[in-house]
Amino acid sequence: MGGTNQTDIQQILLSGFQVPHSFKIPFFLLVLILYNATLTANITIVGLVSSSPSLHHPMFFFLSHLSLSDIMLTTDIAPLMLHGILKGGVTTWTSACITQLLFHGIAVTSECLILTVMSYDRYLAICNPFHYVSIMCSNLQLSLVSLCWFVSFAMSLIPVVLISKMEFCGSHTINHFFCDFAPLLELSCSDTSLVELIDMVLAIPLSVFPVLFITITYMCIFNAILKIPTTTGRHKAFSTCSSHLTTVTIFFGILVAVYIVPSNDISMSKIIISLIYTVVIPLFNPLIYSLRNQEVRSALQKCLQRMVSYRGVRMRRLVLLRFFC
Repeated sequence: MGGTNQTDIQQILLSGFQVPHSFKIPFFLLVLILYNATLTANITIVGLVSSSPSLHHPMFFFLSHLSLSDIMLTTDIAPLMLHGILKGGVTTWTSACITQLLFHGIAVTSECLILTVMSYDRYLAICNPFHYVSIMCSNLQLSLVSLCWFVSFAMSLIPVVLISKMEFCGSHTINHFFCDFAPLLELSCSDTSLVELIDMVLAIPLSVFPVLFITITYMCIFNAILKIPTTTGRHKAFSTCSSHLTTVTIFFGILVAVYIVPSNDISMSKIIISLIYTVVIPLFNPLIYSLRNQEVRSALQKCLQRMVSYRGVRMRRLVLLRFFC
């Protein structure tokens, strides 16, 4: 700071989406519907996995944690974004902005790691089916998801702690709808080289290792599937991992477009892509698994039947009570 006496920023303006006034309400309703649908779909997956005995399987256990990370990701960003759409921008405290960055990092990192664990689960199920149950026991499942969440928290916390010690001055506007890493650093008048270096050191293994691991596991999976003599057997084996492969392709493809494709500033195209991976992709994940997995569809159907049956019994009781009273 020296002798410039610059004022430390206490609040940050997220300019968000600068849409014409006539499109604000329709755009707000669209994002609101997507947000509610995302919460409903992912909460349904978590509820089904925890309550349906047919879904007490390692793959669905990991899927429920993937849904939890999706809930965290969209809930961390969507409410503030909705407010910004209506107001043409939203002002938030610097501390709240840094907190949002922390939870965003935890959600994205945990989803990346959980998808990696799910690829290992599919590898064991297809390439080592006779020992799958003994290897992928409940203790290993808990250990793997606990490790995913711990690493996500620790790796996200390190740069956030360093950012929280920085001074922010000058412009207080971020041309984005949430507090992302690079736009937030641009507001700092402190030296950001250490934070950028640490972030790069953490980001490279957290992005390269999962991609390499998933690629290698699927090479082994495809090799094992091609060795299955019957067409029906090959189709059945591939169907068990097609949903995961679709999710992985979409998730990492979007992350590459947002964070790896070079860009000098936050363009509208990157803002739109960020909207897709923070609101749309978390909705796609449960839909992909529910639409392409017979066990999830059956569990959902049974759950709906129980709800309808319970409601019918309750209505009959109310009718009888009114009749006799």
